[in-house]
Amino acid sequence: MPVAVSAFNGEELKDMQAKNIDGLQGSVPNLNIVQGRGSSSSVNVFIRGIGQPDALQTFDPGVGMYVDDVYFSRIQGALFGLHDVERVEVLRGPQGTLYGKNSTGGAIKLVTRRPLGGTPEADVEFTAGNYGRFEGRFYGALPFSETAGASIALASSVNDGYVRDPATSKRYNDEDTRAIRLKFSGDPSDRLSWDFSLDYTRQDNGLTLGEPMAPLIRTDLQTLTIVPLLIPDGSEYDYRTRTSFAPDQGQELKHWGARFGFDVDIGDRWMFRSITSYRELESDSFIDIDASQFELGDVLVAFDQDQTSQEFQFQYDNGSNLQGVFGLYYLKENVPSYQEAYADDLFAYGGTAVDFLRTINDDLSTTSYAAFAHGSWEFAPSWTLSAGIRYTSEEKDYWRTTSTFWDSEALYELPALGIALPFSALNETVAFEGRKTWNAWTPSISLEKAFSDQMMGYVSANRGFKSGGFNGRANSQLETTAAIFDPEYVWTYEIGLKMNSADRRLQGNLAAFHSDYKDFQARVSEVLNPDSPTPTFSFPVLNAASMTIKGIEFEGVALVGSGTRLSAQIGWMDAKYDEFADLRTTDPANPAYDPRLHAHVPFSPDWTARLAASHTFYAASGAAFTLGADVSYRGETWLSVDNRDVLSQDAYTVAGLFGVYDSADSKWQVRAGVRNLTDEVYRIDGQEFSSVGNIQTAYYGWPRHYYASVRYSFY
Repeated sequence: MPVAVSAFNGEELKDMQAKNIDGLQGSVPNLNIVQGRGSSSSVNVFIRGIGQPDALQTFDPGVGMYVDDVYFSRIQGALFGLHDVERVEVLRGPQGTLYGKNSTGGAIKLVTRRPLGGTPEADVEFTAGNYGRFEGRFYGALPFSETAGASIALASSVNDGYVRDPATSKRYNDEDTRAIRLKFSGDPSDRLSWDFSLDYTRQDNGLTLGEPMAPLIRTDLQTLTIVPLLIPDGSEYDYRTRTSFAPDQGQELKHWGARFGFDVDIGDRWMFRSITSYRELESDSFIDIDASQFELGDVLVAFDQDQTSQEFQFQYDNGSNLQGVFGLYYLKENVPSYQEAYADDLFAYGGTAVDFLRTINDDLSTTSYAAFAHGSWEFAPSWTLSAGIRYTSEEKDYWRTTSTFWDSEALYELPALGIALPFSALNETVAFEGRKTWNAWTPSISLEKAFSDQMMGYVSANRGFKSGGFNGRANSQLETTAAIFDPEYVWTYEIGLKMNSADRRLQGNLAAFHSDYKDFQARVSEVLNPDSPTPTFSFPVLNAASMTIKGIEFEGVALVGSGTRLSAQIGWMDAKYDEFADLRTTDPANPAYDPRLHAHVPFSPDWTARLAASHTFYAASGAAFTLGADVSYRGETWLSVDNRDVLSQDAYTVAGLFGVYDSADSKWQVRAGVRNLTDEVYRIDGQEFSSVGNIQTAYYGWPRHYYASVRYSFY
């Protein structure tokens, strides 16, 4: 296949000690995938420097997330558990001419287990570790016949969290998740196969807290002066963070859906595929954006998303040198939401705090249609030419009202005194409504050469498209006039080589790419004007940048002797802005001028690398003992579009160890492991809202943690 792809089966994921999808971090070149933006259920994912720069639901992902070929349109709820996954595939580069939704950065596809095989399956597993970790998992598959069966997968996962409020001793960044998946599958004939599944996930977690990295400030509206509230001491983070939220104000999520898909041969050369899905996502999350005991950036984000998708494919194979796929794709999504922002410590009047509340009601509806075609032609022995085209039409309908409430009679005196408020009027409501359609053609072309049965090379060019949208953070009437942002596009050119030895004990993939990325949708944050320290509450979205991203990637696996496995993944990337249309970096007369503000592309470290080794010892009884270790390296990473010095992470290294015992009859497995062996303190994500109280918050990866698990298979 002429595409850069990393694939991991279920056992490999366990050896990577990947509990959730963010466990892929470090295992795929030029991939950034972490728990994101102060949410216990969100994933922040970038591939080759392309992702989603803002967590709000009015921004679309740059990387497509799929479960059993169903596209998940929100990063909320996409921090998938891996409890019943057969394999995971990570495809790098623009996708869209072969399946599903168009994406600019790449795609991550999870494939769950099918309950077929003619024999029952059942296994149960329990895991315990530090930080109060306890997990239980069950998988059972029951065949109805040789060609049909059903399965159930259950998972429960809890931990106490690794962040503590020193004032209350309550722990945060915890987890309490319950999940179930039912799956029914059948292959009634050689010409027909089908799958139907239902899944449900519920989370009831505490807050996800980070660390304030910059001085937090209050504005006194009587004197127009800045009053420091908190000044970080610059010491290494000790996983202690204060919060202004009550202990029972956490993050709740319900996520469920149904999928039905079937493949049917409709002739000697044609196959028809259909994938139908409906999903709902409910989330009520309190997020302490400023990560302190002050009310500066405390928010409630509640939304109720639903999506319906339908995909049809006609696949052609002449049995020789010509293959093709022709498809239609439809997605309908509705995302009504309600938000509250609490900032009772953001303003004062004569030293007395001023109560402040902002409420937001909005509703985003997206309708996406697409048609795509892709064909491969072996026009000469060992030479294959492939080409594809996709047409996408997306309509978005957005409605929003923002209401601001001040609880201070003294503020009514300010306009008469000539003092401007952050909003044009007290207790005002700002409304916006818009509808827009974006269309795009996105082609792909590749040339593949099979040098031998063990080596193939390819060159390719692919265009990616992400539609425009509406700024869900427009807080003033003036901002609503520029609330619409345009699509972004990327052309990626790639050359690759895939190799394996005749006995398949050595495998290696090498790829080099060059991407021209246009009209990057950047959410930036206006900073305080030194001449007017009143917060602006301004978060404009700009089609700000064009950039060039280039890199080289290598993945290799070696099986040595009878029980040693070595693997390596190395990525180098150079991501640079060609331009960034922001007056703060281009106009020296701008009060907030800072030429360093966009010097670095976020979530794009220059180097990512991982080395892993494992060895299995076989006892005379037939039992097996496996020991393994891995070490991963990540270069300096910037954690926000606006490059604040405190929101970056220096290069760091993380190591892990594991050991596994498998009984001779394969019924028992005992596993133990440790992650972050050296107890590295490192940042994984950031929140940048400098125009509100100078908020700049960093989130951290897990400290050293260890566990032991036992699994029993009944069949």
